[in-house]
Amino acid sequence: MKPLETPEEIFRIAFGYMASKALFAGAHLRLFDALADGPRSLSELAATTGADERGLSTLLTALVSTGLLEKLDGAEEGFRNAPASQTMLVSGPDGSFADYCRDQVDRQMYPFLHNLHDVLRGRRDTVPFQDYASWFADADEASLYSESQHAASAPAAALLSALVDLSGCRRLLDVGGGSGAFSITLCRQHPELSATILDFPNVVEVGRRFVAEAELTDRVDFVAGNALEVAWPKEQDAVLFSYVSGSVSAEGVGELYRRAHRALRPGGQVLIHDFMVDDDRCGPPLPALWALQHFAFTPGGVALTPGFVTGLLDEAGFEKPEVGPFIPGMTRLARARKAAG
Repeated sequence: MKPLETPEEIFRIAFGYMASKALFAGAHLRLFDALADGPRSLSELAATTGADERGLSTLLTALVSTGLLEKLDGAEEGFRNAPASQTMLVSGPDGSFADYCRDQVDRQMYPFLHNLHDVLRGRRDTVPFQDYASWFADADEASLYSESQHAASAPAAALLSALVDLSGCRRLLDVGGGSGAFSITLCRQHPELSATILDFPNVVEVGRRFVAEAELTDRVDFVAGNALEVAWPKEQDAVLFSYVSGSVSAEGVGELYRRAHRALRPGGQVLIHDFMVDDDRCGPPLPALWALQHFAFTPGGVALTPGFVTGLLDEAGFEKPEVGPFIPGMTRLARARKAAG
């Protein structure tokens, strides 16, 4: 990352939370859905969203200035979604990224960062939840998180399905599988595949609903419990961790990979999808910032790197671990196999 040279660059970082809140406010107002079918005027948007027209005008200016919306010539033509907003922030069958921003990032994760400076000094008494286990012991919190995560995970699951050949797999263990976005997508892609989702009890209840709606209850089952404590099913063809390795302590990551090795049949593979920074820990910025916010409620957590992940896979007994890009600038995918025996 190039070192900053101007005051404006500092300002952009200092005021970055304002841009986030503008996006979140648009998501709360369902503003991007209101523009899904084409341009609308300020008065039309005020009537649709129920927002005060003066305040909405200020929000629209902010969203245009950040590139999330476009302002068209002529007062009657009004505003429309930017191309990326139309793609990512408009609701579809699985919701949208706006749902994830509104319900998980803004309502849940954003408040945790208010205490980040305390956590960095070793004070955890100001943090409402000490880890995912205590957080998801609250059924309402687990449901809000998991339902909103489904909208964010569905596109990633489709990408994984396109990149990874699971045609020879019959049993998949989806550790921390949440709503079942990955298991549902992969089972639809591979009719011979069955999956087990392992997650906290309150999260499993959410997953059961999504799996039932997908009409896959005969092929997707569940294990309810903490992945670091509960027994895992054996003789799996593949074990998947998506957004899990960065959610436990550094020591916990190694234990997860050892458990995966024991759960796999000879020749089985492990797939690890997560935010990872470069081995020199200088970026990229998005996974670096994600790791920082995660530290506020993940005791002993660490920013994952390809070297860290492959080193732990080696220690767990896997052969030839490799890491490649996944979501550009954000996540990577690690793969390794258990010896064929």
